[in-house]
Amino acid sequence: MHFEKSPKEKPCCTLPTVKKLLEQKRRRETSAVPPACSTANTSPVPPPPVTELSSLEQFSYTGATSGYSEMAMSYEQWPTVHESTLGYYNPGPSYAAAYNLPVTPEYNTQQQVWIMAIHYLNSYQECTMPVVDHSMASWSLLGPCQTTQLSFGPSMDASKLEEARMLLSGMDYSRAICQDEDGDTILHIYTAKGLREHAFAAAERLREVGKLDAKEHKGKTALLVAVTANQPEIVQDLLSLGADINACNIKGETALHLAAHYGFPRVLQAILSIRPSVNLEARNFEGMTPLHCAAISHSVTMKALFSNGSTDVHVQAKAAEKLSCVQMLLTAGASLLSQEIKSNKTVLHLAVKEGNIDLVRYLLRIPLPNMKDFVNMKAHGHTALHMAAGLHSNPHQVDILQLLLSKGADPSIRNLENDQPAHLLQSGLHGEQIKLMLKKRSTSSRRRIMPPQGQE
Repeated sequence: MHFEKSPKEKPCCTLPTVKKLLEQKRRRETSAVPPACSTANTSPVPPPPVTELSSLEQFSYTGATSGYSEMAMSYEQWPTVHESTLGYYNPGPSYAAAYNLPVTPEYNTQQQVWIMAIHYLNSYQECTMPVVDHSMASWSLLGPCQTTQLSFGPSMDASKLEEARMLLSGMDYSRAICQDEDGDTILHIYTAKGLREHAFAAAERLREVGKLDAKEHKGKTALLVAVTANQPEIVQDLLSLGADINACNIKGETALHLAAHYGFPRVLQAILSIRPSVNLEARNFEGMTPLHCAAISHSVTMKALFSNGSTDVHVQAKAAEKLSCVQMLLTAGASLLSQEIKSNKTVLHLAVKEGNIDLVRYLLRIPLPNMKDFVNMKAHGHTALHMAAGLHSNPHQVDILQLLLSKGADPSIRNLENDQPAHLLQSGLHGEQIKLMLKKRSTSSRRRIMPPQGQE
């Protein structure tokens, strides 16, 4: 089919792809963030390798038998936390000229980063601990965190929305509705640009023809693009217009998976506000729930934080945001008992395996009625205590072991190779000291369960 070209319009296939737009957006945001303070690395943990990624698209969940450090993108490439409240993004002169779009200057986001760091760290510290139901499947918060709301920014500009509708109505039908060679609709592009009113008008138009959930070549709907671009207002708009909240891309990742992975609390809140329509236990093609993704991503960020000597405010803010995502998923009803399909790991196994003491401490403070059963759950034969025993070079090994033991972890449980946690400890004096601690706890546990003499 051939379409005649208008002097003022170009075929939609010549528009920048969503992938390129997200790349440009990432470069603008990272260039606005000042470099981390130059400090000596006092952490005994070696810095993890930073993998350069060409776009926001290039991340994958690794298999359960390998490390999870590659799952999350480099912290240097994370989008700025309050980007969607800063107004329109500059769509570029060529694109703006072709579609008469508003062109606005870039915004300095340094102040926003500091504000978010303080806000999320303080809000987490103010939270009281949750109360858990007897099913151990979900929990809810009490206290200040329950009433804390994350705003989605200002409402849409009515005049701009009307202008956008007029632009769409005057546009050639094929250009307003069709998908380009990458499968992108004009809604995908408006969404990646952060043009809220234009995205809303395009979504209305596509909804009329049943293409609101059209997928591009990687299976992303406009909703998934909005999540990846950290656009909570557009996410909320698309959901209000009927976008499929459980749609997934070619990797099986839903909007919840992506929001949890990137650590976008405001996007996550917009999605969770549609409960009970959202599937909290949806599995991606690696067998992980959004809660698993949030836990793994938080662990990656904590490694980056320790490698920087715990002084990078931007990374501290991101770590706090990602921990808040874990909290929000659990508050919404995500199950702590959910296990990965590949390895049967729970969120506790994942946190312990990566030596993430902050997340381990957080999870073990949840007052579960059957905490001992939860702590001793097995993942292919290994308990969390087995995994902690294998953290030979991790500076938090002893602390994690003590936390697990204090919550009822059983040092006498054997894995599939008939090994107890003590058998997996490192050699040398330090390992012998830890082994003695485990043996003492195992002995005291047996004394507690043995009946007094004469009462057998």
